[in-house]
Amino acid sequence: MISSGNARTVANLAIASALTVFLGGCGGMSLPSLSSSSPAPVEPGVAPEMPASIRADEIVGRWGLASFQNPADRARTEAAAKGQCKQPYVIGAGQSGGVVMHLADQATPQELRLKGSPSGKNYIGPAGPTPGEQDREIVSFDGRVLVTRFVDKDAAVRYGNMVYVRCAPRA
Repeated sequence: MISSGNARTVANLAIASALTVFLGGCGGMSLPSLSSSSPAPVEPGVAPEMPASIRADEIVGRWGLASFQNPADRARTEAAAKGQCKQPYVIGAGQSGGVVMHLADQATPQELRLKGSPSGKNYIGPAGPTPGEQDREIVSFDGRVLVTRFVDKDAAVRYGNMVYVRCAPRA
């Protein structure tokens, strides 16, 4: 005969086993109240990236770098950026046609793409929607001076408008 202490343990195990079998059997069943018969919505395809009006090879090179918050400081900032050519920021050519630059708050540079947009603006950033949160907008570019601003509001406040002034070729 089973003692009352053991009987309780056996009953608990029997209930747990019965629940396991019951719930395991429910996995193969489709209960109308728990699942819908409509298929999951299909995400619309991402439109192909538009080409930028600026080519990657136009911005590859050595650049003096500085930044400003106030647009009135732009001329002074360009002069400061030119002075940074002693220790230039190098924008490299990527292996798949992009440029090698840093993203905001990233210590390691990576290959980024130059992307166009229907509005006519150009962006530099990783593959994905344009403008993406990690992209930077190319505010202006004349071949000698490149001005960018991060799309992400927090990064835009921290970094300001980044001014790149092309350094003279090495002698």
